[in-house]
Amino acid sequence: MTILDERPPTARAFTAILGRDLVVTGRELPSFLAQVLLQPLFMLFVFGKLLADLGYVGRGFGNILLPGIIALNAFIGGLQNTALPLTLDFSFSREIEDRLLSPLPTRLVAMEKIVFGTIRGVVAGVVMIPLGLVILPDTVLAPASLLPALAVMALGAFVGSAVGMVVGTAVSPRGINVVFTVVLTPLMFTGATQFPWPSLDRLPWFQIVCAVNPLTYVSEGMRAVMVPQIPHLPLWLCLLVLAVAGAVAAEAGMRGFGRRAVD
Repeated sequence: MTILDERPPTARAFTAILGRDLVVTGRELPSFLAQVLLQPLFMLFVFGKLLADLGYVGRGFGNILLPGIIALNAFIGGLQNTALPLTLDFSFSREIEDRLLSPLPTRLVAMEKIVFGTIRGVVAGVVMIPLGLVILPDTVLAPASLLPALAVMALGAFVGSAVGMVVGTAVSPRGINVVFTVVLTPLMFTGATQFPWPSLDRLPWFQIVCAVNPLTYVSEGMRAVMVPQIPHLPLWLCLLVLAVAGAVAAEAGMRGFGRRAVD
């Protein structure tokens, strides 16, 4: 008898479904990487290298920008890879029906979607680290920052995936493109990805707007562990806000998933 066979049926079913999703991701790896890397690579090149070479930003701007772009990729990667597939599963493909027939409670089916989106978000964030250092060779990261950065990325990707669950269960397939246009752009530009949040003290109204965005705390948490010499929010505060936001969004998303599953 294998270790897998000794697990409770619910745990085996959860692991099997998650493993299947990961295998599919492996088969679609080139398209997945193209989806999650194209935009942030251009942002790094234009804002971090091109503008620095032209003298419009300082050479040290890469130290501010790279942690923010990594945070953005992890958060948005989790959000997109949960919301978009979920919208399709509940509409055209009806693949969600097979999962609902598995020996899993409905809430665990939803949680598997969130965990899977989190994993893809972490991968999207991790691959940006070496690519970002190649594009921005002058960037100096703390040597011992990798493991703490992975923890912050995982928490940020979880929050993004939980928000994606809320969006994916609340929006119809016809409206998902409009919602992404309306939601993603403000998220990206009010998430402190291109500037430290403490530097906004001259614009208090915009500082308040950014404080409402959970992405801000992912960006600030990444700066706290990767470039601690740059002013940032306290790491404990970032982790606390992300933990609370993730729990609230996951609960709301699973409730929405349960309503859609019944329908």
